[in-house]
Amino acid sequence: MRVLAAYLVALCLIASPIVTSAKGAGANGAGPDSSADRGASSSAPAKAESTIAASDLQQLKDLIEAQSEQLREQQRELKQQQAEMQALREQITAGSANGAVVAAAPVIASTVTAGAIGPVVAPARAQAAAQGGTDLGKRIDALETRIKNIGPFSFSGDFRLRDEPFFGGPINNSQQRNRVRYRLRFYVNAKLNNDIAGGFSFATGDPNDPITTNQTLNQFFTRHPFLLDRAFIVYTPHQFKPLTLTGGKMAYPWYRTELTWDNDINPEGVAEKLEWQNAKWPLLHQVALVGFQLPFGETTQNTALTTFRNGVNAQFPYPDASVHQSVVYGGQLQTRWALGSWLTVTADSAFYNWHNADPIALANQVANASSPGLGVYKLANTLTNSFQTTTQSFTVPVTSGTGGTTTVNSAVVAAKLNSKFALWDSILQFDIKTPSAAWPVRFLADYVQNTEACGNHPNLAPALPTALPTNAVVTVTTTNGACNSHARRGTWLEARFGRQANKGDWQFSYTHMLVDREAVMSLYNFSDMRQGSAVTQNRMEVFYQAHPNVQLGFTGFFGRQMGTTDATETLLKRYQFDVVYKF
Repeated sequence: MRVLAAYLVALCLIASPIVTSAKGAGANGAGPDSSADRGASSSAPAKAESTIAASDLQQLKDLIEAQSEQLREQQRELKQQQAEMQALREQITAGSANGAVVAAAPVIASTVTAGAIGPVVAPARAQAAAQGGTDLGKRIDALETRIKNIGPFSFSGDFRLRDEPFFGGPINNSQQRNRVRYRLRFYVNAKLNNDIAGGFSFATGDPNDPITTNQTLNQFFTRHPFLLDRAFIVYTPHQFKPLTLTGGKMAYPWYRTELTWDNDINPEGVAEKLEWQNAKWPLLHQVALVGFQLPFGETTQNTALTTFRNGVNAQFPYPDASVHQSVVYGGQLQTRWALGSWLTVTADSAFYNWHNADPIALANQVANASSPGLGVYKLANTLTNSFQTTTQSFTVPVTSGTGGTTTVNSAVVAAKLNSKFALWDSILQFDIKTPSAAWPVRFLADYVQNTEACGNHPNLAPALPTALPTNAVVTVTTTNGACNSHARRGTWLEARFGRQANKGDWQFSYTHMLVDREAVMSLYNFSDMRQGSAVTQNRMEVFYQAHPNVQLGFTGFFGRQMGTTDATETLLKRYQFDVVYKF
C-alpha cells in the first residue's frame, strides 16, 4: 500500500506542471506549438516550479526504490523459511523411518503483521535433542499457524471428495444411482480487539438447498456456484465476560444434533448467550442460557383473493397486502457435569418455536413468489410433513372462428402445513475417558417432541372463488396425507469410539434414528436420511486420520419410510466413501 501511495503522489506531481502549462496555453489563445506558449514555459517562475517538482520526484523515487528493496528482502526471507520447513519435514520423516532421533535445528518463524514481516529466530534448546521429531513437529505446526494468520485474520478450510452409490429403495428403482460429489469450504475469522470478533465463509452447494454444501458432478462440466455461507460479528464485552452477542449468518450458537438441524445450515439472525464455567465447582462445571431469534421469511397476503372478497363481503373493506414475518424463536439451557475424573455428562434442553411456518410449504412448491422481492429460489428436497396445497386453473377459450384448442393455465397459489411446530428438544451426552487417550467413548441420546402437532389442521388453505366474471376458474385443494397428532416424536441414539485428532487415529460410530411425521420441520434436519420425517434410519461410520490434514471415511445408511413394506419399498442402502483434506 505504501508503494502504491508513493506512485500515485509521484504521478500527481508529474502531471501538475503539465496541467498548468496547458491552462496557460488556453488562456493565451495559442496552441501547443505556438511560440508564445514555448516562451511562457521558459520564464523564471516556471523554471523554479519545475526544479522543485523534480526534487520532490527524486525523493519519491528513492522512497519507492527503498520500499521495493524491502519487499524483495522479505520475499527472500519467506522462501528461505519455506525451504527450512521442508528440510525439517524431511528430517522428521527420515528419522521416523530409521528409528533415529532427529537433532533439533533453529526454526525461523515469521511474524506477519499489517505493516511488516520480520524474521524471529528461535534458538535450539538442549532438550530438543531428546524430544527429537516430536519437538520439531510442534515447531513446524507453530510456524504453519503463524503463516496462516495475517494481522487479526486467520484462514482455514476443507475439501471433501465423495463417491456415493445407492441401492434398493422404491421397487421402481427411482432411488438407485451412483453419484460423485465434492464440498469446498473456506473460512476467514478475525479478532479485532478483546471485545469484537467476526468472520465470513464461502462454500459450494445448490443455492436452492439450505441443508447441504455438497455439489454433485452432473452439470455437463459447467461452472459451479461458490456462495457466501457465513457472515457474522460477535461482541463479548470485557465489562461482563459471561455475555456473548452474535448477529448475522452464523454457526449454531446452541448445541443440537441433526435430528432437528442439519450440520450444513448456518442460521440467520441474532443470538444471546450467558455462560458461567469453573472447573473448581463441585459436580456442575458449566451452565449457560442461550436465546436466538432467526427470521427466515416474509410473505404478503393474496391481494387478488381479498379484492374479490371485497365485492361480495363487507367484512373485507380493503385488500390485505401486509407483510408477515416468519421467525424461529428459541432458547436453550446448557449444563455440563463432572461426575468423576473419567466421566463428563452434558445435559441440554432447547425449545424451538417456528412462528408463521406456512410459507415453507409454499416455497417448497413454487419459487416463493409471495415474498416481496426476496426468496427467489424454490426450496429443494421433499417436504414430508403433512400439508395442503391449493391449485388454481384458468381456462382460456379459443377465439371464435380460429379453431384450435382451449388453453389451461394451472399454478399453486397457496400452501399450508397441517402442523404448527413448537419443539421441545432434550440432549443427554456421556463422555468417558479410557486408559488410552486415543480411544474415548461417547454415548448420546436426543429426544424431541412437537407440542403443536396437527395444530394447523382445522385451518384449511384459503379457498379461492369457483368463478370470476372474465375467465372460468377451477380451484382444487389437496393434501399429501392425513395428519396424525400422535406422530410427534423423534429419537436419536448415538455411540462413538475413538477420535479424529492426530495421525493414525481411528473412530467408529453407530447411530439409530426414528422420526415421526410431524416431529420436526422435515426440510431442515439431517439431509442424508432417507427422508426428513416418517422414517427409520441406521448409520454406521468409520474414519481414519491418514495424515494430520487428510482423513479417510466410510459411512453406510440403511433406512426406509414408515408404513412401507417390501412390496412397495425395500431397505434403501446408501454408502459414502470420503477423502477430506483440511487446510
